[in-house]
Amino acid sequence: MDVSPFRDPALPVPARARDLLSRLTPQERLAMLHQHQPAVDRLGLGPFHTGAEALHGVAWLGLATVFPQPVGLAATWDPELVRRVGDVVSTEVRAKRAADPSVSLNVWAPVVNTLRHPAWGRNEEGYSEDPHLTAHLATAYCRGLRGDHERVWRTTPTLKHFLAYNNETDRSSTSSNLTPVTLHEEELPAFREPIEAGVAAGVMPAYNQVNGTPAHLQTDLFAELRSWTDGSVALVSDAAAPMFVVTVQRAAPDRASGNAALVRAGVDSFTDDDADSAPTIQRLQEALDRGLLTMDDVDRSVLRLLELRLRSGELDGDADPYAGITPDHLDRPEHRALAREAAARSVVVLRNSAGLLPLPAARSVAVIGPLAEAVLTDWYSGTPPYAVTPADGLRAALGADRVVVADGADVVALRATNGRYVSVAADGATVVADSAEAGPGARLAVTDWGGGVLTLRSGASGRLLTGGAWPLRADAERVGGWEVQESFRKHVHDDGSWSLLHLGSGRWVRVQRDTGLVGADGHTLADAERFVPRVLESGAARVARTAAECDAVVVVVGNDPHLNGRETQDRPDLRLPDAAVETWRAAVEANPRAVLTIVSSYPYVLGPGVADAPTVVWSSHGGQELGHGLADVLTGVVEPSGRLAQTWPARPEQAGDLFDYDTRRQQVTYRHLPAGQAGVPTFAFGHGLTYSSVAYDGLSLSAAEVAAPAPTGDHPPLTPRDPAGPGVVTASVTVRNGGDRPAEELVQVYSLGAPGTDSPERLLLGYRRVRLDPGETVSVAVPFDVARLALWHGTAPSDGAPGLLDGDLRVPAATYTVAAGASSTDLPVRGELTVTGATA
Repeated sequence: MDVSPFRDPALPVPARARDLLSRLTPQERLAMLHQHQPAVDRLGLGPFHTGAEALHGVAWLGLATVFPQPVGLAATWDPELVRRVGDVVSTEVRAKRAADPSVSLNVWAPVVNTLRHPAWGRNEEGYSEDPHLTAHLATAYCRGLRGDHERVWRTTPTLKHFLAYNNETDRSSTSSNLTPVTLHEEELPAFREPIEAGVAAGVMPAYNQVNGTPAHLQTDLFAELRSWTDGSVALVSDAAAPMFVVTVQRAAPDRASGNAALVRAGVDSFTDDDADSAPTIQRLQEALDRGLLTMDDVDRSVLRLLELRLRSGELDGDADPYAGITPDHLDRPEHRALAREAAARSVVVLRNSAGLLPLPAARSVAVIGPLAEAVLTDWYSGTPPYAVTPADGLRAALGADRVVVADGADVVALRATNGRYVSVAADGATVVADSAEAGPGARLAVTDWGGGVLTLRSGASGRLLTGGAWPLRADAERVGGWEVQESFRKHVHDDGSWSLLHLGSGRWVRVQRDTGLVGADGHTLADAERFVPRVLESGAARVARTAAECDAVVVVVGNDPHLNGRETQDRPDLRLPDAAVETWRAAVEANPRAVLTIVSSYPYVLGPGVADAPTVVWSSHGGQELGHGLADVLTGVVEPSGRLAQTWPARPEQAGDLFDYDTRRQQVTYRHLPAGQAGVPTFAFGHGLTYSSVAYDGLSLSAAEVAAPAPTGDHPPLTPRDPAGPGVVTASVTVRNGGDRPAEELVQVYSLGAPGTDSPERLLLGYRRVRLDPGETVSVAVPFDVARLALWHGTAPSDGAPGLLDGDLRVPAATYTVAAGASSTDLPVRGELTVTGATA
């Protein structure tokens, strides 16, 4: 039986795609350019759509293993662990597809935008402020997502978001203005390694503009990106971005012109109008009719999309090596074990001045704070099959009878102007101001998340008040959704009464006449109900009492990933919220044997009340095994190995301007923080403690002098492509464990620049993890490519000023200081490396 070339897995994917393209009619080809591609029955081609969310687990498709947020995975500094996480995630995507063939194998992950500024609302989605470390970890995740079969990809990863995307405020309107230096030294390297390694099949352009041109119309930068690989790279638009090019950015006069401009620039797939492809097809046909687009333009895009589909084995039949993955490959025991390992490995011990950690075998431990009994998920999380809270983890480690919990929330009753208290039914279905007394139905636990944002949990229903329906109900299990319905902002009047603004609707809470029903439908503050709050239980008093009664205290505070910073909303403030500070103070004043445990999507500025906390631990929102991971580290069952991949600034201004992308000029991120006290952060990039005492005794370089490489447009990866290459130098770092516990040390090597050059203040050149037994001394070899010292050198073409891509990377001839240590600011051992040769 003859097999059509496009169905022959023995043929190269490009040849198969060309054959399939030749069999499609012009109208069928146009239809391929929308996110939701229709079936072509005569060719046996099924429906297809781009995009499954898989940032740190399969999202939006029901139960799936939930791993730590990417900013937490990055704190492991372990590409092999990150690869293993990607392997599980892609297996679970395949398992979902086995149950539902409409699930796409094109996954929209990872995010490789650098974490330039901690106020970015999507900080949790990225890996690091260092572009090369970001690329290195993203490459590892992509390897796991892709799988290791030579021909067939388990899933086809898509990198997000190209390019210079670090603010949510007016994100489709703002322009990220880049100098050529910033572009080549800070931005492009974050994308290059996974593309060059051949483990990313697609890229999603960003919503923003770059130097005044929409990111979706960056023709030259798209060509540059595609030049990094011999394979094809499909470009898929972000949701509604084709519309924004016309309506917000006004880069085209009408939708047909805008769609034509995107295709000509190199965008292949339109994520627009949800699942309705008809408007996109109509606009593209109009563009063809008007001569704005040719079928050759269309064919180039369709060819890349067909290659994307063929890579996943879609048309391989029994030759698909992953066809044996079934729905039973979800939530396997080994997936749970990896989730726990990742959660523990991502915990960072930031400070242990009092020697409180690891926690001794205490008779009792108080677990305190709003996150003590919580595992919170973010917008791109899946639905975990179970959740282990911090209190659960410590119960499992120490015994349930030794753990006492106090969440720190004030319990209030709200009396309306009708003289009745707001009361909630046991099922949460009704919220009515009709109770003569502040009885059980009137109890509301108020959690303050900072910036005046509150959630209120009913004691009667055990669930949150929500304005997702009118009137209010109290049946929400968690804060969530694209438009959060469970948050309120409190306005305190001069007489102490409260009015509540429902943030999801922007309406003020009112009590309906006669019925007493409570709903969010007031247009102004004057419309709002004025509730008299009656404090039934003081959260601070309960915290102090619980802390005083126990041998040790673990205070767990942080953020809810849906509030005060998320997609569409940048953070209003970098400081740890006042309510969290007060919870800590109430606990530590009652019992100094307290651990400040911060679970968050981002760094905080630790101000008065917490700046001097002697024991501080951080974790991202660690997924379903958060509690076990924390407890494993807090009790010393697992030696702490996490290290920050993002600086924690000492002051808000140390982070710079969210909308200014010139990190060098601003002197922000670890690379450019100035020398001296002004540049000292609270916790540095790379920082994290062991429970032992590790000393750095010396550093030697395999060469004292090396020739500068030839000028190039190449952005070298963090680790040398060829460890035996001519430009590779090995730093041998002697480290010694002087303590009585094993130590998981992350040996980091940096360049501290060279006089007379524009080198960064410090630049990560390489790192290596090593386990040291008590008393052990080891020489750790960390190779790096001297090309990593290159700086961008712009060259003017004959016809005018240099453009973003006119120039090359050159290593200035100079003598560089190479240093090693435990973080970017703790570098006790140093050596010199002289680079010779002209770079002109």
